[in-house]
Amino acid sequence: MMPKIDNQTVQLILVALVAFAMLAQAFVLLAAFIAMRKAARSMDEKIEAIRSSVTPLIDNTRSLVARLTPKIEQTADDLAALTHSLRVQAADVQSAADELIARARIQGNRLDAMFSHVLDTLDRTGLFMSNAINKPMRQFAAILSSVKAVVESLRSAPPESRSNASRASGDHDMFV
Repeated sequence: MMPKIDNQTVQLILVALVAFAMLAQAFVLLAAFIAMRKAARSMDEKIEAIRSSVTPLIDNTRSLVARLTPKIEQTADDLAALTHSLRVQAADVQSAADELIARARIQGNRLDAMFSHVLDTLDRTGLFMSNAINKPMRQFAAILSSVKAVVESLRSAPPESRSNASRASGDHDMFV
């Protein structure tokens, strides 16, 4: 038979089981704490290694940026001044080119007028010279022709009189 277990014994067994469970839970928590502490140390070491390798890079970058910032600002200022200067010079060149083109047009028109005047004058001079030379030459040629005709008529035999020629031909007035 089974010995009779009284209420106190049951409570004592339950208290012992709870104590054992708490002890087991404490060991599990202690093991979890140790594992977490190891992981935290490992993470600290890795972070420190990364920090030690990245920190000089960050410091170098900071010092580089600190050294280059004034140079970059100066370069930007120089570029702005150069751009402004180029704009001013381009405007001056454009103005000078416009002025040269306007002067060239004026001179071209002037040369055109001068050449037109010279050519008109040459044309009138040529016409005048032609008239001045050709007219007397024609007159002289006409005088020579008339002198030649007179000389030839004097050299040749006297022509028959008109009355004789009319009588002989009789058809002289009938010429068609």
